Amino acid sequence: MDNTKSLTEAEPDDDGRIKRTGNVWTATTHIITVVIGAGVLALAWAMAQLGWIAGIGSMVAFASISMFTYSLVADCYRYPDPINGKRNYTYVQAVKAYLGGTMYVLCGLVQYGKLAGITVGYTITSSASLVAIKKAVCYHRRGHEAYCKFSNNPYMIGFGILQIFLSQIPNFHELTWLSTVAAITSFGYVLIASGLTLSVVVSGKGAATSITGTKVGPGLSQEDKIWRVFSSMGNIALACTYATVIYDIMDTLKSYPPENKQMKMANVIGVTAMTIVFLVCSSLGYAAFGDNTPGNIFTGFYEPFWLVSLGNVCILIHMIGAYQVLGQPFFRIVEMGANMAWPQSDFINKEYPIKMGSVTVRFNLFRLIWRTIFVILATILAMALPFFNEILSLLGAIGFWPLVVFFPIQMHIAQKHIRRLSLKWCMLQLLSCLCFLISVAAVVGSIHGISKNLHKYKIFMYRQ
Repeated sequence: MDNTKSLTEAEPDDDGRIKRTGNVWTATTHIITVVIGAGVLALAWAMAQLGWIAGIGSMVAFASISMFTYSLVADCYRYPDPINGKRNYTYVQAVKAYLGGTMYVLCGLVQYGKLAGITVGYTITSSASLVAIKKAVCYHRRGHEAYCKFSNNPYMIGFGILQIFLSQIPNFHELTWLSTVAAITSFGYVLIASGLTLSVVVSGKGAATSITGTKVGPGLSQEDKIWRVFSSMGNIALACTYATVIYDIMDTLKSYPPENKQMKMANVIGVTAMTIVFLVCSSLGYAAFGDNTPGNIFTGFYEPFWLVSLGNVCILIHMIGAYQVLGQPFFRIVEMGANMAWPQSDFINKEYPIKMGSVTVRFNLFRLIWRTIFVILATILAMALPFFNEILSLLGAIGFWPLVVFFPIQMHIAQKHIRRLSLKWCMLQLLSCLCFLISVAAVVGSIHGISKNLHKYKIFMYRQ
């Protein structure tokens, strides 16, 4: 029986590659690892800028749009038939198959630029969590009037060194264990953050809130209010996005049931869980802090210091895993390109197996050198621009419209041969146009916020 099973698993898949074994639940785990990440910490701040009506409405709207368009993306995994067609291993391959070479180039620039940028955002988030732990301990020991500001740079460097080692994991298929740990810890810090804010609300110490968000007054001009609203939309857009890795997740799924049906189910489960978590965290955070809601909800707490520290440890562990889940597709496309350009090069393609006890580790010179350089550059950029909310907002805004709305809709139109100017075509294009305007507003708001911070802080000298 065991021998038969081993032989079956050793058989190649329909494309000649190693047989895939993923299912709905492993796909859901990857989705949760990506979406319940750094972005969730900024959602209470976004809710505070938008207010109850626009805040809740925006989160539900973004989630609904994502669930709809991700189902369209899932149907385009194979070309031309969603069940029996040829696999598209990456998002850009699907865009090329359905929309042609020009769109392929544009999609690649957006997708892989965003993936690279998110690693910078996760480095910032991780260092902020480590500094928050040190501050919580400092305030606990010296009192809340003590000077407890620390440089983020040493923690970014430490995080970068760890990622250099983890980045040597060869591919996305070998990340399930790390993704599972990251998903578990993501729920850990979400529960802790929700518990801390709930305790403030239940104790009657919650701040005043409004259906329209932060009030314009002496501390907030009408212009700044508008900029903050724009930036908030970017934060919500980032939190709802995992289009950058959706095909990498699909490429781990077994062939039966059909991959698109499994992925649609995983999309529904993952986005539903995401929306519930987002609404709970953002609502409780806004109810606890009101107009003074911090950009990272954990920075609003210092006691009980052990619980705050535990929450930040969970964030750190999650960021370690999420960095790889989002970084591996970027590594993969660069290495595929190098393989195609220099197929005979041992430096690019040769694997050197190294036995470490009972474990065999595959070593590749190109992978070692280029991934190390990438992590170092991402860490340096994070040290230069450690502005949590604005960086996350900009990344979310840049990627939301093209990756979550425009390309899925255009591929669906091409796949289903939807007639131009028909009612369905017009409704799909209207949705795309509305999301484009929201993304532009969020990009402008984020750039404005980063510009203000660049004037306020000296480069590489930020202290939290």
